[in-house]
Amino acid sequence: MKLITQQIIRTIRFINQQFNILTFVLILFSSVAFAQKKQKPNVIFIYADDLGYGDLSSYGATKISTPNIDRLAKEGLKFTNAHATSGTCTPSRYALMTGNYPWRKKGTGVLPGNASLIIPVDKITLPQVFQNAGYKTGAVGKWHLGLGSPGREINWNKPLLVGPNEVGFDYAYFFPATSDRVPTVFVENHNIVGYEKEDPIEVNYKEKVGKEPTGKENPELLKLQSSPNHGHNNTIVNGIGRIGFMSGGKQARWADEEIAHVFLSKAEQFIEENQKNPFFLYFSLNDIHVPRMPSTEFKGKSKMGLRGDVILQMDWTVGQILKKLEALNLEENTLIIFSSDNGPVLDDGYADNAVELAAGHKPAGVLRGGKYSAFEGGSRVPWLARWPEVIKPATVSSALICQIDLLSSFAHFFQQKIEDKDATDSFELMDALIGKEKIGRESLVTQGGALSFTKGNWKYIEPGTGESFNKLTGTELGNDPKPQLYDLSKDIGEKHNLAGQYPNKVKVMADELAKIKEAGGSR
Repeated sequence: MKLITQQIIRTIRFINQQFNILTFVLILFSSVAFAQKKQKPNVIFIYADDLGYGDLSSYGATKISTPNIDRLAKEGLKFTNAHATSGTCTPSRYALMTGNYPWRKKGTGVLPGNASLIIPVDKITLPQVFQNAGYKTGAVGKWHLGLGSPGREINWNKPLLVGPNEVGFDYAYFFPATSDRVPTVFVENHNIVGYEKEDPIEVNYKEKVGKEPTGKENPELLKLQSSPNHGHNNTIVNGIGRIGFMSGGKQARWADEEIAHVFLSKAEQFIEENQKNPFFLYFSLNDIHVPRMPSTEFKGKSKMGLRGDVILQMDWTVGQILKKLEALNLEENTLIIFSSDNGPVLDDGYADNAVELAAGHKPAGVLRGGKYSAFEGGSRVPWLARWPEVIKPATVSSALICQIDLLSSFAHFFQQKIEDKDATDSFELMDALIGKEKIGRESLVTQGGALSFTKGNWKYIEPGTGESFNKLTGTELGNDPKPQLYDLSKDIGEKHNLAGQYPNKVKVMADELAKIKEAGGSR
């Protein structure tokens, strides 16, 4: 009897041991699976166009309400010292995609609609970082980084074989440049949507092509008049004069009122089709760039004219993306980043009464300058991030961060090595980007005509010979033949130039900026 009892005890111990091992293995695999899920959140980068630091109610706007975008701040992280690299769109987008300061490369200024691709196809890009991590990548919206091989004229009547797909996007639905530039067509991957070979497309930025009316010759045909001297008086499309000349492609041309809905539909489609895979979506909004022509449901809703109306349309778009994520149960493990490519501008070429109807609204908030400017209003932009599984709600960070750092930050997050010759100005700041660390960059160079160098609380703007004020846009550009120095901790509005009081500080910062320029990289 005693022997039988001992055997039973040994059997029970063996079963318990095997059960514990099995339990341990199951727990281990579950932990690994959970960790892998944590390591691969879906990522959506929503890029507004020309949205200023003071244009959102979460950043202090009182004349307009943006509840959907504000929700990202309430449920996530709001940055107060976040930047694009530049005061204009093309260079900011180039830096985002490549991790390189755009002023290091010629030809990265604001591009015409028939420009060649300026992103190198043989170096790492932000979407390629995600591809290398097993993500599906999509680009929906404004592109404005060129198409086609350098030195070759684009043939719009054949597949456009060098573009977003060739620099890391599995799927792309976009328009080539800006909505105020021809060609005014949508492109899906390599093909113009709605193209008909019987109606070939021709684009020219030097001289008129075809016999279509222009804003200069036929202003009576315009439903939105253009301001003088801005260049929006070439080929008329949808009752609006554009920059550049275009003929053909009648069935392919968009109506401005449909752009936001089309891009939203394509973004939602990409999310739905990739809901079972980790995905990266670069959602580059047309709003709030000129010409501001919202869909009918938003016209007149803001009481601030067309610019206010498209802000409401932009906010609605973000709300629809949030609803889509919730409907698909993706919101918990999706990191949404919302930002802008540069600062704000009211009058940017069309007579939409944005200045007159601002009604006390300050698009740059407390900042000086705006789009095109070397002052803070040119590059300091809204930046919100929400990731429910990781980011604590209602967090505010004053860390100095820049869009150029997304490439290195995600590469580090996915344990990828970046070659020294790639992303030379991009720093790994993932802990700062998700609110785990309060300190970001040590310094930053921004571009708004003149270069600015910020380190700690101090900002130095190098001397420049350009005009100090753009009369067409009503923007202080920050150009001055003398050096400028500001203590941003006490003077965020950059009203008091301290260069005369601190000549040694000016020299030190000027020397550091010179070294960064000469080094060919800052990482």
